[in-house]
Amino acid sequence: MRRTATATEVRAVFVRGAPCRFSVGGGLHLWVRGPGKAQWVLRYRAPDGRRRDMGLGTFPGVPLAEARARAQAARQAGRDPLAAREAERRARAEAEAAERARAEAERRTFRAAAEALIAAKRPGWRNTKHAAQWSATLAAYAYPVLGDLPVAEVDTDAVLRVLRPVWQRAPETASRLRQRIEAVLDAATAKGWRAGANPARWKGHLDALLPPPRKAKPVRHHPALPWRDMPAFMAALGAREGVAALALRFAILTAARTGEVRGMTWREVDLAARVWTVPAARMKAGRAHRVPLSTAALAVLEAVRPLAAGPDALVFPGGRAGRPLSDMALSMLVRGMCRDGLAEGEPPRWRDAEGRAAVAHGFRSTFRDWAGETRPEGREVVERALAHAIKDKAEAAYARSDLLERRRALMEAWGAFCTRAPAEVVALPAARPGAA
Repeated sequence: MRRTATATEVRAVFVRGAPCRFSVGGGLHLWVRGPGKAQWVLRYRAPDGRRRDMGLGTFPGVPLAEARARAQAARQAGRDPLAAREAERRARAEAEAAERARAEAERRTFRAAAEALIAAKRPGWRNTKHAAQWSATLAAYAYPVLGDLPVAEVDTDAVLRVLRPVWQRAPETASRLRQRIEAVLDAATAKGWRAGANPARWKGHLDALLPPPRKAKPVRHHPALPWRDMPAFMAALGAREGVAALALRFAILTAARTGEVRGMTWREVDLAARVWTVPAARMKAGRAHRVPLSTAALAVLEAVRPLAAGPDALVFPGGRAGRPLSDMALSMLVRGMCRDGLAEGEPPRWRDAEGRAAVAHGFRSTFRDWAGETRPEGREVVERALAHAIKDKAEAAYARSDLLERRRALMEAWGAFCTRAPAEVVALPAARPGAA
């Protein structure tokens, strides 16, 4: 039986520093590669007959006794301890990778995916209001159910738990919500955060589980004042003082959206040309819109000119310096007009055909009804006056003109109609008895 080396002999070989393989017994060697450089190596024969060397650490960091213990443990691991160690390393690496993936998946929540998408899309949106609407809708409806759920685990049942409570009650909101959830999940798939079909898609999926949004609850448009009542309404509005009354009057006379009027600056107005140009950034369709100013509309601008503090000043400033009127200011103005002088329980003045009180956003519809029933300009001119986008792509491709000059006559007629004296109801004398 071969004698095993002692710790003293091992140290002496190491100190000498001459390159060699010094056997200490049982296939264990100290491989000295030069002064101060030595490594423990276990030499064994693999199952395929090849001789292999397995490193067990450096000397003197690993002393002789520990090196022998490591060699013994390696022999007990199997006939090929080096292969067994590599398999163990791979298994450990795979387990660590799986744990990292699990932790990363937990961080890749639906909320994180949504916030990443909003941040990526924000530069392309026309204004901050759009980003705020996305965030508010998802925060109100989606995050309570999906927010902390890994985006990879969002399935059809989870999406339906979000949509069903609002689908019948507020179908328009629910439809937008579904579209935004679908966009978040599509973006997450593109980033490799999830795989498979999108559980929020409508066609061929959710359309089999939910009724169409417009059938869930009929869409009700803003109450629109009958056009024949407009002269009387404008007369009542003319009796009101304040910037809000002038802004509403101007919005009606130009058939503009209230938001476009509230954000209007003097730089956008060309009084000589009688044109107001709303920049693309403030238009719903994202395209600049020229508005011909009628005599009645110019009269409103003349009334607010003393408030102008420069070309970039707001035409209809709010109560706080540099801030526009709030949308609520116009809404409350119309609401007050509808209730003026009425006793408790009396129906409101200025009602639509269904008996609903007029609202500030409904006067564009009043203009549309008046133009459609009384004017010869035709649909195309009226739609241009309302700055409606052309949905037909072929028609839009050829519609290069904004028909400004044709719209001038239309808006002048509208201004004249709105500001004419309302008809008075005259009580006729009772017929005399026996009169023919």
